[in-house]
Amino acid sequence: MKLLNNAWYRNARWVRCLRPLSAIFGLVSGLRRHYYRNTEKAFKAKYPVIVVGNITAGGTGKTPLVIYIAQQLRQRGYSPGIVSRGYGSQAASYPFAVTPQSSFRDAGEEPLMIAHHTHCPVIIDPDRSAAVQMLETRYDCNIIISDDGLQHYRLSRNIEIAVVDGQRGLGNGLLLPAGPLREKPERLKEVDFIVSNGPSKYPLPGHSYEMNLDATHLVHLIDNKSLAIADEALQEIKDKKVHAVAGIGNPERFFNSLCASGFDIIAHIFRDHHYFSKQDISFADELDVVMTEKDATKCRDIASDRHWFLKVAARLPDEFMDKLIEKLAAV
Repeated sequence: MKLLNNAWYRNARWVRCLRPLSAIFGLVSGLRRHYYRNTEKAFKAKYPVIVVGNITAGGTGKTPLVIYIAQQLRQRGYSPGIVSRGYGSQAASYPFAVTPQSSFRDAGEEPLMIAHHTHCPVIIDPDRSAAVQMLETRYDCNIIISDDGLQHYRLSRNIEIAVVDGQRGLGNGLLLPAGPLREKPERLKEVDFIVSNGPSKYPLPGHSYEMNLDATHLVHLIDNKSLAIADEALQEIKDKKVHAVAGIGNPERFFNSLCASGFDIIAHIFRDHHYFSKQDISFADELDVVMTEKDATKCRDIASDRHWFLKVAARLPDEFMDKLIEKLAAV
């Protein structure tokens, strides 16, 4: 997968030999989309549904945006409920209700982070419509947010938000497996909002909103001690190198954020959704180890006094939520 990922974003010529497979992928996905959008088979929720997703494989920053939107909606008097596929979850049955106390094995990394930060009901199920039905019958919600699921057409939606990695864009612009795209670039013209994670280096169709993930704190995995990035108490760590561990879709973004925060790093890259062992995060020195919050959900049981995670918060222009609320009012 790493080989393909590099080829997609470096526009390697050899990967274009996979275009016949991309044509098949596009045909199947297009037929599936047509089926659900032109029949009565799609599930229609009782309340407005906001889908936050992307058209590329891999991480683009959807989860921080879901957390941001849920927090902002709660401040405005809404009662959001959140549904997710729960990638990596090993729950005994579905739908499964995720709480901040759930294990990452049951919940999956992103849903556990969402539950922790939003304190909203979070339900996971590969069939998101089943998750929505649990929200509707067991919880007091009046709006649904779907974490990912732009291509999950079985669930009808009122508002679509597509997140694009501003640094990597759409890669070579080809569909899987010749490129990173789940749908053609023209799909972005159909969504209600485009959010660029970081400044966009590539042209996007229509207006987009820039989202920045601000590093705010370093949080200790054992005792949850939280130190602001600008805190003088962190200087002792910054004066030495740190091991930077990342098992996410775009580790370079995390490494760049650490460097911009004043850390001198030794980078360690793992595949996205990697299940860490103690050996993966243990090194033959006394340097501190810093990881993403997503990775930290899987490492608390194997962490030592040297392990921290970098806490980030999404920041968007006020206009984004103003327009989103305006759109909701018209639903």
